[in-house]
Amino acid sequence: MKKTMCVLALLLASASAFAQGTVNFNNKVTASAINAPVYAPDGVTGLAGAAYLAQLYAGADANSLAPVGVAVVFKVNGYFGGGAVSTSLNPATGGTFQVRAWEAAGGATYDAAVAAGRPFGKSDTFVIAKLGDPAASPPGLPVDLVGLKSFSLVPEPSTVALGVLGAAALLAFRRK
Repeated sequence: MKKTMCVLALLLASASAFAQGTVNFNNKVTASAINAPVYAPDGVTGLAGAAYLAQLYAGADANSLAPVGVAVVFKVNGYFGGGAVSTSLNPATGGTFQVRAWEAAGGATYDAAVAAGRPFGKSDTFVIAKLGDPAASPPGLPVDLVGLKSFSLVPEPSTVALGVLGAAALLAFRRK
């Protein structure tokens, strides 16, 4: 009997070690009052179509954020719908989240777009304390991104533009 209880306890402990919390990767959910469109650099035009991508980042805290799921295209007027996304976070303890968006011409990832000097942006980080647990009985539904706020892409100046700006500043200070 002791062996059976020990084996059962180890199985339960190992199952919780591989727990995965799920979230609903959508920035417009009426039931949760989430309405967080993503805007172009002008701050007014909502992103739309395959020209822009969004991806969810998750981690135990703001310093450990990593991409989860796949990048999704924008549907219309700054809204995307990525559906249920699994994270490596424990459903009971939750974690920190952030949405990042970029111009697809810059590459398939956020970091590639930043390196290419294409427009990019990211939301403020937000914490979700408890995630959906698909392993629970009954299975928990993915939780909504409560805390997500709208943001805009920012244009990244090119290396040449930064060089010209630096040269102009150097000449301005040299004349004095």
